[in-house]
Amino acid sequence: MADRRLQVFLAVAKHRSFTRAAEALYMTQPAVTFQIKQLEEHFNTRLLDRGYGKVTLTPAGEIVLDYAERILGMSAEMEDQVAGLTQEPNGVVSVGLSPTIASYWLPSLLDGFKRQYPKVVPRVFVGNSEWVERRVADKELDVGLVELESSDAGIECREVGRDELFAIVPPGHVLARHVRVRADDLVGLPFIDRDPGAAIREAAERFFREAGFPPENLDVTAELSSLSTIKHLVQQGVGFAIAARASIEKDVQSGRLVALPLEPHLYETLSVLLPKDKFRSRVVTIFADFATEHLKSRGINRDA
Repeated sequence: MADRRLQVFLAVAKHRSFTRAAEALYMTQPAVTFQIKQLEEHFNTRLLDRGYGKVTLTPAGEIVLDYAERILGMSAEMEDQVAGLTQEPNGVVSVGLSPTIASYWLPSLLDGFKRQYPKVVPRVFVGNSEWVERRVADKELDVGLVELESSDAGIECREVGRDELFAIVPPGHVLARHVRVRADDLVGLPFIDRDPGAAIREAAERFFREAGFPPENLDVTAELSSLSTIKHLVQQGVGFAIAARASIEKDVQSGRLVALPLEPHLYETLSVLLPKDKFRSRVVTIFADFATEHLKSRGINRDA
């Protein structure tokens, strides 16, 4: 029921780009431009300044943005409340996941969720934990499932558990028979690191830094976002890596990799992220609550 012009204006204001707004709304850019032009003609004033590839709000645009967020929020809340009385939960929920969670927790999560809520469609996006956190804070994603504890003031962070991190090496590696390894056992060996913004990368850097070894002095042979590629390179003897228990259990059981506990132990926090100060639809609440309980029940609060 909400004014389409306000919906388009809100998307352009949020993305600071006509192109990105068009992509998010599944519209053409000329259609987005037309809707903004109509809204500016309605108020008889410019709402957005365009220049140097960036869109900024005018003073009038700031006022319209404030009211548009409230109007659209109330409209969505009204429809959601009525639907809650008359309909089975349905709709789309946009979910951001880190690669590890997408690969090793998502399949069972979606299977259980779709059995219970077949008409709700999770729209899944995968990126490192920092990427997901930023888009949840910007309200571009409804829910985030990540490997970090967020302190962002714009985010509600539900910690659902933690999993231990291990150094992984191939069978026959010089460290393969160690019971556990310290930072000084690993320094000087080729290291396959995660991409910037990945929570495991930050944990690994903290592990080495606290042991007195600056991360910039490590012998990094590659930086990758794909955990499957990292594991393959480790198997080939390219270097060691650091990975979570959940992501390597099958590889260790099959003998493809050797997992070495770190000394001191190192853990990653698994969290469900939600935007603060935003109307939360019933399907978003249902998915977030389901994900929270599912991850808590999967036995991820494990120590060595």
